[in-house]
Amino acid sequence: MPLSAAEIANHLGGVLIGDPTLILKGFAPADRAQPGDLTFAENESYFVRAEQSAAAAIIVDGPFASTRKVLIRVPSARIAFAKVLPLFFPDPVFRPGIHPTAIVPASAKIDPSAHIGPYCVLSDGVRIGPRSVLQGGDFIGPNCVVGEDANLFPNVTLYPASEVGNRVRIHSGTVVGSDGFGYVEDAGIHRKVPQIGSVIIRDDVEIGANVTIDRGALGPTIIGRGTKIDNLVQIAHNVTIGEHCLVVSQAGIAGSSKLGNYVVIAGQVGIAGHLKIGNHVSVAAQSGVMRSIPDGEKWLWSPAQPDRQAKRQMIALQQLPDLLRRFNEIEKRVLQADLPPKND
Repeated sequence: MPLSAAEIANHLGGVLIGDPTLILKGFAPADRAQPGDLTFAENESYFVRAEQSAAAAIIVDGPFASTRKVLIRVPSARIAFAKVLPLFFPDPVFRPGIHPTAIVPASAKIDPSAHIGPYCVLSDGVRIGPRSVLQGGDFIGPNCVVGEDANLFPNVTLYPASEVGNRVRIHSGTVVGSDGFGYVEDAGIHRKVPQIGSVIIRDDVEIGANVTIDRGALGPTIIGRGTKIDNLVQIAHNVTIGEHCLVVSQAGIAGSSKLGNYVVIAGQVGIAGHLKIGNHVSVAAQSGVMRSIPDGEKWLWSPAQPDRQAKRQMIALQQLPDLLRRFNEIEKRVLQADLPPKND
């Protein structure tokens, strides 16, 4: 939707430098911008490229000046970028109502403003809140609750008694509430421990594609408010994830571990079971966490350790081949010095 530079500056709370009536028709990175586009620059090299591009206006957060482009100065160009994109690329609008191919039992309570897309299957006792969207092919198990303004992309599965909060987004292929991996050995066989808990997803959570979140064995598995989970993540039974955490792709969290608030779990991290990860903790990619981590620490490596300790060990390992070579040379000299003189 075309917008004036003044309208965008007002939306962002920014300072406009240039023509307020300039009409901007789209948003693009500098190397792909067309005439009439808006772009952004968060550092000097980005700004040079943006000013040389075909873009008509640039969002900036530094002391940049231009005689060629309209500028919108903001405190953070990257935050402004996130705020302005929905103006040009709004989410699709889903009309209220239930598609004729959807299966909805009489016991389900669907708010009239909700959208139930094609081939969705809802079970007994389901509740869907105002303006929530089930895009298509979703399965909602018995007694599940979906709050307000939630958006379930195609082919999402909610097992029985799962609770989804307000403004939650769950992407395609994700399974919420599958059985936790619980077995006990009995007379040489692995006997399944029934998983009778649930999953609770708090408000403003976003869950990527093909994520699996297991139901608790007895109580709930909990995903805290504002947490964002990337694609292909496994969260086991009875895990509690705090508020505003980031869990990156291919990470796995074993059963009954608890994460605090504002935790960052990078890609391919594995966290063992029954651990406590404190608030504001960061764990680097491909780390294997075998111990609990106190608040505010950065850990890496496998087994994961505090960052300074791990870095010292990495440096020592890099030096090991040279140390071994020097040791072998010293050993050779010592052995030669100890040899008895040869008889003529």
